[in-house]
Amino acid sequence: MTNLETRSVSRDSLFLLANIRVEQQGATHRVRVRNLSDGGMMGEGSMRVQRGNRLEIELRNIGVVHGSVAWVQDNRFGIAFDDEIDSQLARRPLDVASDNDASTIERSWAHKAPKPPSQESVRKI
Repeated sequence: MTNLETRSVSRDSLFLLANIRVEQQGATHRVRVRNLSDGGMMGEGSMRVQRGNRLEIELRNIGVVHGSVAWVQDNRFGIAFDDEIDSQLARRPLDVASDNDASTIERSWAHKAPKPPSQESVRKI
């Protein structure tokens, strides 16, 4: 792998669960969604897929999306969606209305680190 970034679509790292079914098979598998973009996702789980398999993916707040397996490595695999989605919808809490107005989401900044102390208040030792 090179240091050159070859992806043309930005993606978000996150941790979600999705239900995936290989088309022409009946079993549905629960997998972890490790990153998600409008054009695809990386999944992780015990289900066995092969490059080129057609899939039905059920994503939270989005519904069923169709795609195909682009790559497989160990228990992780990449999926290219047939049609682009609004990947930000999957980040919304389940109880948020499904209107596409992102301003209705209340943002939490509690995870931000506090500001560093000013130089005047720092005592030199």
